[in-house]
Amino acid sequence: MLEHKGIEYKRVDLLPVASRLLVRLLGFPGNRVPALKIDGRRVQGTRETSRELDRVQPEPALFPADPEKRRAVEEAEAWGDPFQQLPRTIIWWAIKRDPSSQLGFLEDAKLGLPPNLLVKTSAPVIWAARRLNDSYDATVERNLAELPLALDQIDTWIADGILGGTDLNAADFQIAPSVRLLMAFADIRPAIEARPAGAFAKRVVPKAPGEIRPVFPEAWLAPLRAEVV
Repeated sequence: MLEHKGIEYKRVDLLPVASRLLVRLLGFPGNRVPALKIDGRRVQGTRETSRELDRVQPEPALFPADPEKRRAVEEAEAWGDPFQQLPRTIIWWAIKRDPSSQLGFLEDAKLGLPPNLLVKTSAPVIWAARRLNDSYDATVERNLAELPLALDQIDTWIADGILGGTDLNAADFQIAPSVRLLMAFADIRPAIEARPAGAFAKRVVPKAPGEIRPVFPEAWLAPLRAEVV
């Protein structure tokens, strides 16, 4: 959203899990990212950020001026907030089985330590992240089964012009990064690329780091395999 508006910024990366404490130590009221300091004000969360950025720099607007269209965008944006948890949950399950995949995601990270060292010492972070995100078999299997319905909803919003329109909006920036992260999974990517959601995600997030080799049991992938003709 910052790049879309042409707002200059300095990015600060935080280690997973430790970030929950660090953002508090930096003076933010909550323990989650994204967290921004804008002109001395602290803003936290994607939905709060989209509104603050429109206040700071109204153009290009992240919300339509028409009240009905704005309501539709806000509903999609709100839906996309908990949707972020789906890729977050399954990625920690997958990283546990393919720790080397972390290297791709650390490619552009600014964490002050060599990526190889971070990967070699990541076992405690993976353990804690799995606990925090319920990244265990039953939840991951259920998430994969629910993913086709979520993609159906995204495709419907694209067809209706709520997502992926000429002018990108707050809901686009809320939902597309989650879809793009899901496309990092070799197991999942074909089911998304075959849909409008795939082209949409690539348009909003042209370059995304990281790739995870096939790791899921075939039985868990059956609902997604049915999506690919």
